Formats: sequence, structure tokens, C-alpha cells
Amino acid sequence: MTMKSFPKPSDLPVPAGAEGWEEIYPYYLVFQDALKEQEDAKFWFCDSQHWPTVFKPFETIGGEFAVKCLGQYNARHLMIPNANGIDFRIHLGYLYMSPIPVPEEQIAARVPDFEARIGHYFANWESKLANWHVKVKGTIADMEALSFAPLPEKVPFEDIENGVGKDGSEVLLENYDRLIQLAYQNWQYHFEFLNLGYIAYLDFFNFCKEVFPNIPDQSIATMVQGVDMELFRPDDELKALALLAIELDLDEHFANTDDPAATLASIAAAAGGERWMAQWEQAQDPWFNFTIGNGFYAHDKYWNVNQEIPLGFIADYIRRARGGAQILRPTEKLIAEKERIVEEYRELLDPEVAAVFDAKRTLAATAYPYVENHNFYIEHWTMGVFWRKVRELGRMLADAGLFAEAEDMLYLSRNEVRDVLFDLVTSWGVGSGAPIGAVVLPEKIAHRKGIVDALKTARPAPALNTPPQSITEPFTRMLWGITTEQVQQWLGADETQDGSTLKGMAASPGQVEGPARVIMHADELTQVQPGEILVAPVTAPSWGPIFGKIKATVTDIGGMMSHAAIVCREYDLPAVTGTGSASTTIKTGDLLRVDGTKGTVEILGAEPALTGPGAHSHSHA
Repeated sequence: MTMKSFPKPSDLPVPAGAEGWEEIYPYYLVFQDALKEQEDAKFWFCDSQHWPTVFKPFETIGGEFAVKCLGQYNARHLMIPNANGIDFRIHLGYLYMSPIPVPEEQIAARVPDFEARIGHYFANWESKLANWHVKVKGTIADMEALSFAPLPEKVPFEDIENGVGKDGSEVLLENYDRLIQLAYQNWQYHFEFLNLGYIAYLDFFNFCKEVFPNIPDQSIATMVQGVDMELFRPDDELKALALLAIELDLDEHFANTDDPAATLASIAAAAGGERWMAQWEQAQDPWFNFTIGNGFYAHDKYWNVNQEIPLGFIADYIRRARGGAQILRPTEKLIAEKERIVEEYRELLDPEVAAVFDAKRTLAATAYPYVENHNFYIEHWTMGVFWRKVRELGRMLADAGLFAEAEDMLYLSRNEVRDVLFDLVTSWGVGSGAPIGAVVLPEKIAHRKGIVDALKTARPAPALNTPPQSITEPFTRMLWGITTEQVQQWLGADETQDGSTLKGMAASPGQVEGPARVIMHADELTQVQPGEILVAPVTAPSWGPIFGKIKATVTDIGGMMSHAAIVCREYDLPAVTGTGSASTTIKTGDLLRVDGTKGTVEILGAEPALTGPGAHSHSHA
């Protein structure tokens, strides 16, 4: 069988103005001419699910730490028999991944280690997960305690009296090193239970496929759904605040949520406002450490910093609830459906096999919540604090004259920032005046801004090089939806003649029709109107507040365990993921028929140009 190929990295044109782009990233993150033969022999897919926009140099930290730490649990901690980690490169500003299989002859030797290690975790799941929460929250608290104050005019006299013998600049350097180390620490913790969650689910998944050869993937997923996951807690807090506002008749105070200070002052002064404000304050810590992005970028907006975001969502929930809409997740319905399907399949088994089925399903259902819950603690809470500290440092360096704006620091890599800090403490320590960076960095940063802007003008290729005959690596299939069938679909092997039907992963069941709303960035979420079908390169789990108003979701990338798939199943919405090109093929207003049971999206026709609130980007969510 001759396999079609995606372009080689060297085949992709460099956007005008981005020439020399490789120099803005660390050498180990870009393809190397000296390794061209080996790297072109590998199949690489673009992880636009987690990194949908071009990296600024400092932002590669999220990609580097996440993928490195994912790999260590496969290859070094758990010794997964058939899967090492995932190799990764940045090409033209986007992250590409290539799963690393274990050589066939080494698989058997890893099995005893693997069984002992996962057996230990699963036997001690509750205590180890409780300790995980302690570790992660401890790391966050340590990060919160860091500060980046300007260097003083002189060493305090008490340091002279106490014989400190240091000038205090070491604290600045240590705090920066500590900030990076703490981020790395929580990314290691991130994958400690995530890979186990996938393993438990895959074990149950494979068992079901063995004993029920024709069982749909969705039925297996349904058997572990309907849990009260912490990832939904921020959204649930907003719903509770909306219902309390209705109870206290505070609707009128949410007329202009774009001004959070005025809105909150108005509520506080109203009858019943004190009670609402108390619940608002209680919800913020920790649940407003939440972003409408995914936490991997410095530009992601967090609720606790940008309070117009949660207030806008609350205002929308108030309007919808007043209009008779059911804003709460249909948890009871989901649990009832889960129990019905479990019983339906369990009855087909003899008692001995049913006992195995029960054990594997219970383990999967126990481990499954972590697959999404970790997002709140790492991507949202940890990274929210991290980016806040990064901005604090950037402001201090800008005030010291090293560059014009705090955001300029993002155009330096984390190791370059360490050099800038030493430049600063040196010029301060010796009293020479302005640091050397004040004359070197502005030009370098301006040049890099031009490169990043130019890279943003091109969309990434979905994949690179020739795909393998069969894609078997379990995480690649379940999380990203990168299957043999999907890759061939991306290559156009199964396109319909008129291009009016897209195929993807049947991620959440049901069939609906409605107008499309194409969202390329989280900032556009305010445009989504009730009854529309969300179409996006990928969704973030933090988009929960809009899932109550849409009819279905369609994404370019993602598998059965992707955020979009899990969230849609929990909101009882049809979803088709991993289409490859929905966000560029479909236009806002197109009438769609989404079949989340079959994994198809039909474009039934173009709708007339939108009018009213849906046509304006400033409409409230």
C-alpha cells in the first residue's frame, strides 16, 4: 500500500518577514540539517490542541516541560511496555510531535516493571492522590511567595550589622531560578496520575472491545461519565452566583459587566448585596484561578485578574435562567444513562467475566476524573500564578530600562532572561549605570516581534512527512485523535466529491442541525449565540460557560479523551473531533448537521449574513 505524505519540514514556505525564525528558539527545539534524514523519516503531527498559536520565545517553557514530563512517566517512571515518550520540535512557530515506540524486542522485559509500578499506584490510589494535592498546592504556595522587587539604592544598614555579606541581588537570581524550577516541579506532578488515568481507561476500553467486539467507543466512555469533576467547579460557582443573584433580585446590577469595579460596588450597595458579595469572595479562592485560554500562553486571561470575564458569564446565566433555560449540567441524566449502559452490557457476561468487567470499570471510573481535574491545578492555577510572576518580573526589568514594556520579556527565552538578570545585577552592583541590555535588547526584541508576527500569518500544516501504516500508540489515539483513519482523512483519501461532508472522531453522541459559529481564539467566545454549533481548531475545558448555550461542537483535532470530547459528554452535547480542517472549511453562519454518533459533519448550505447581536464581537457571552 502506497501511503500519501504530508510535506517535509523543509517543503513548507517561510512566511515573508520570518526569515531566520529558527534563531529565536533554543537549538534543541528546531529541526537540524545534520539530522534531516532521521527527522524526515519520522511522522510528526501538529499539537494545535494545546498550542494553537505561535510561540513567543519565553512561552516554549510550557511545551518543553509538558512534553518532557509526559515522556518521563511513559519511559522512566511507569515503564509502559509499548510506548516511550513523544519527541517534539517547533517548526515555523508551532509544536510538532512524534511518538517514540519501544523496540519490539524490549517490550517483554518492561512488562514486570510496568505491572509492579501501576499495581502499586492503583492499590494506593486514594492516599497517593491525596498526597498529590498536598504537593501541588505546596508548589503553588511557594510560587506565590516569590517576589521581584527592584534592587535598592544601597544595601540596608541592618545587613551590615548582621554580617550578611551579600548585596541582596542573589535573592533576585534565586527567585527567578526558583520560579522556573517550581513550574517544572508541578509539570512533573501533572503527569504522575494523568498517564495512570489513561492506562486505567485504556485497559477497560481494550477489555470491552475484546468481550463486546461491536461496542461503540462512545458506550465505553459513557460507562465512566457523569462524575462530579473539579474542572467544572469554576463554572458551577458562576451558576450558583447567577441563581443567587436571581433569588436576591440583583439582575439590574449586571448591566455593564465590562466595568467590574462599578458592577461589584453597585451589587455591594444593594439590598442583599452583602450576601452575594460574600459568596463571590468565597468562590474566588481557588476557583477563579481559571483562564478562558489553556494556560500555556502569557496572553491567556485569568478570571481573578480580568473579573469582567466571570461577571459577563454570570450576567449571561442570569438572562438564560430568567428566560427559562436549564443552566445546570444534566448530571442525573448522565448518571442514569451510564448505569443503563453498564447494566445492559454486564448482563451479556457470565459471572466470572462480569467480575473482571466490574473491577476494570470501577478502576477506570475512579481514575477518570483526574484526566480532567489536573487541568485546574496545573494548566489553570499553577500557570496562572506563574504568568502573574512573569509579568511582575517583566515590569521590573522594563522599569530598570532594559526594554520598553513588561510584555517584551516574552521575546527572550527563559535562559536569556537569566543572562539579562545577571547583566542587571552586575551593572547595579558595580555602579556602572544602565545595564548593557538597555542598548542590546530593544533592537533584538523588535526584530523578534516582527518574526513572530510574520509566523502568525500562516496556519500550521496538520502533520509532516509520511504517516506509518498503522498508528497504535495509545495516548496519541485517545487524546489527540491521531488514528490511521483520521490521518488518511486529513490527506484527502476519503473526501466526498463536493467537499460538503467532513469526517472525524465520533466523540459524543447525538445529531443536531444549526448555524455554525467559527471561533479561532478564546477572545471571540463572546460572539457565540444560543443554538449555534461551535466550530474551532480546539476547545479548552475552560469554555464551560458556553456549552450550556450551544447545540454541538466540532474541532480540528482531538480524540475520545480530548477536552472537547469529555466536556461535551458531560454536557450531553454531540461532538465530532479530529476533523482536521473544520475551522478552515466551515464559515460562520453555514448550516450544519452534526452527527456525533457517526462522526460526520454535513455542510447543508450557507446561511445569510448574521445580523443582530451575533454579528458583533462586543456582544456579551
